[in-house]
Amino acid sequence: MRPAQDNQGSFLGRISIRRNQFVDVNNEQEQEDLELFQKHIADRFTELLSPPQPPPSDETNTVASVAATEQIMSVTWLRKLMDVFLCCEAEFKAILLMGRDPTQISKPPFDRLVPEMLDRSIKALDICTAVVNGIDSVRHYQRLAEIAVTALEQRPLGDGNVRRAKRALANLVVALSLEDKENVSGGGGGGGGGNKTTERSWSFGRRSGGSSAASKGGATIGQLKSSSWAVGRNWSAAKQIHAMTANLTPPRGNEAAGLPQPMFIMSTVMVFVMWVLTAAVPCQERSGLANHLPVPPKHLNWAQSLIGIHEKIGDEWKKKEKKGSAGLMEEMTRMEKLGHSLMEFADGFHYPAEKDAAESAAAQVAEMAEICRRMEEELVPLQQQIREVFHRIVRSRAEILEVLEQAGKVSAPVV
Repeated sequence: MRPAQDNQGSFLGRISIRRNQFVDVNNEQEQEDLELFQKHIADRFTELLSPPQPPPSDETNTVASVAATEQIMSVTWLRKLMDVFLCCEAEFKAILLMGRDPTQISKPPFDRLVPEMLDRSIKALDICTAVVNGIDSVRHYQRLAEIAVTALEQRPLGDGNVRRAKRALANLVVALSLEDKENVSGGGGGGGGGNKTTERSWSFGRRSGGSSAASKGGATIGQLKSSSWAVGRNWSAAKQIHAMTANLTPPRGNEAAGLPQPMFIMSTVMVFVMWVLTAAVPCQERSGLANHLPVPPKHLNWAQSLIGIHEKIGDEWKKKEKKGSAGLMEEMTRMEKLGHSLMEFADGFHYPAEKDAAESAAAQVAEMAEICRRMEEELVPLQQQIREVFHRIVRSRAEILEVLEQAGKVSAPVV
């Protein structure tokens, strides 16, 4: 994301210099800033929409490996999305606050738009908290996969190794398919299912015993330990996203050419990024979000790539929601497919293994090992970036509130 960061630096410097030179921001200057801001939004999301294409399956060179890790919803791609959000947020804050008369954002229509935006930021903080904890569940899946990989890499491969791998794979498959199945069965189309559904979606596949049912992938909720989250038991990702979209409509008339426009753009970007994070990792009560995220009008140039990403993720989410999935993260999706395939190998294993079956399984084990390696390298940095997003939102919200307080003091009558 180096070009985006370079653009951000020059953009912020440009605004800083011009607004320090002039007491008032004139309309022509502001219009130039708004157009450049929209261009940067479009460029950044275009880059996210068109990552390198995945290589053919038999290609193993370094370039191909890098391309494979940058597909939409991969951990690497999600990290780039966090960088994009931080860059967009910094530029937006400069447009909103830098060198501007504080009283301007306390007058209509900003007396309505600013509080709505601040309310969205509070809901985004909740989602960041839930997603950071959801990544802990993903790391648990990674550990189960690593157990299976270690067992299946043993040579010669014996019955004991396969049984150990089978237990880990069974827990992995159950964990990866559990959460959304429970949401779907509870009928929580808008995240508003009953308490029973809420409690079910609160549990993830941490195996508490060695029952044969669990080893066959048939573990029930009662056989799984509850995983504690840092948000309340009745909290709903779907409700949070839906609440963030309330009153999120494009500005019209004269407002479309002024400051309300970047406020709408940044709010749209924030909602979209939170929606993507909710889709990617295990997150409580998110049923129905695949269908109900409002997108900006297609005639807006800055929104084209964002809409394209939304459509790609939404289509995949609808497919996954029908059969149940813990998340759409590319590595998790691939891990689930490999888990099922290796379970079939384990079910039919007899020592010594048939040559063709053993070679096919070895290739799948190698791919699973590579996925685990990428997760080991990328998941913790992704968590750190989401925490950075959290703290950035907190700081920006505090700065806006401070400006509003200053505006209140300026406009207060002298007694």
